[in-house]
Amino acid sequence: MAAPSVHNTQPWRIVLHADRLDLRADRTRQLTTVDPGGRELAQSVGAALFNARVALAAGGWAAQVHRLPDPEDPDLLAVVHPVASGPDPALAALAAAVPQRHTDRRRFSGTPVPDDLLRHLTAEAAQEGTELLPVVREEHRRLLARLTRKADHLQNADAAYRAEIRRWTTRRRGAGDGVPASAVPHVDDRQRDDRQRDDRQRDDRQRDDRQRGDLPLRDFDTTGAGALPADHGSGPDQTLVLLASREDDQHACLRAGEALERVLLGLTRLGWAASPVTQAVEVPRTREQLRSALTGGAHPQNVLRIGRAVPGPPTPRRRRDAVVENSTRPPGPPTAPHHAGPTGWPVAGPAAPSGRRPVSDGRGGTTWS
Repeated sequence: MAAPSVHNTQPWRIVLHADRLDLRADRTRQLTTVDPGGRELAQSVGAALFNARVALAAGGWAAQVHRLPDPEDPDLLAVVHPVASGPDPALAALAAAVPQRHTDRRRFSGTPVPDDLLRHLTAEAAQEGTELLPVVREEHRRLLARLTRKADHLQNADAAYRAEIRRWTTRRRGAGDGVPASAVPHVDDRQRDDRQRDDRQRDDRQRDDRQRGDLPLRDFDTTGAGALPADHGSGPDQTLVLLASREDDQHACLRAGEALERVLLGLTRLGWAASPVTQAVEVPRTREQLRSALTGGAHPQNVLRIGRAVPGPPTPRRRRDAVVENSTRPPGPPTAPHHAGPTGWPVAGPAAPSGRRPVSDGRGGTTWS
């Protein structure tokens, strides 16, 4: 299933029932050092939930979504009921972008994002109950860069953090998760030592204004095997946006993940690249500083950099039978060929006749009633 997730952990499970699918958190894939509270896990599941909505819309279905429906079952993050009427055409239009969207960890070109596109993205995020806040003023960009450098330094000084990064970037060849060497910029030991020394010695007040807006990219190259050209900063001209929500509970994080994917797919569809730069929202101290200075009291959930880039290598995906329970056969009417839609979710070929629903056939498959 193609959906963005923190460190490509893909921390979700899908359970198909007679008339619905359940989207569950897989806590065995939670990053306990970077994300001890599960905020980024919930965002990852929210992104997968949004893609489920897109897949249903592309298959001719509307989706009735119940988020966090059972207080006694906190890992059940969403229940989705297909409704055979009124699919959202705006969601269906995003389906082709799902397999094209990849997290790009390289530096982007400095091409500015047009103001009308930023306004459009702001409206798209608002449809998912989340605020998108462009970081435009130079002093705000410098503050965001400074807090990101501070958080990046604190994280890299933590042995548990480095071990967690190593765990998710040194997966065996052919693994369906984690961040592969083919998708990260190369960092050798000398470059890493230089970066750490610079982090200790830099005085922001004496740095060039353009450098001050340069956010450090996360160092995923734990073995020196990174296949992409070395890039350690975002570049000072990157378009930067914050995603924030008025609440900071699991529901808000889930919705922030839906907003994140809606924004990412919209950018992909228009030929733009985007990548999260989340160090400053992962460290409580810097996250609170972001909140007090940049978001008007809303809770920062994610930071995105946006630009132009040539297509990069895709990241791996887990096998569907490792993620989906009860059925790996896509729902569809008996007369229609079954196939996986472009989103990677099982969807029907043509739209189903009105009033018919996918149900379990009792043998681990799906039929129609």
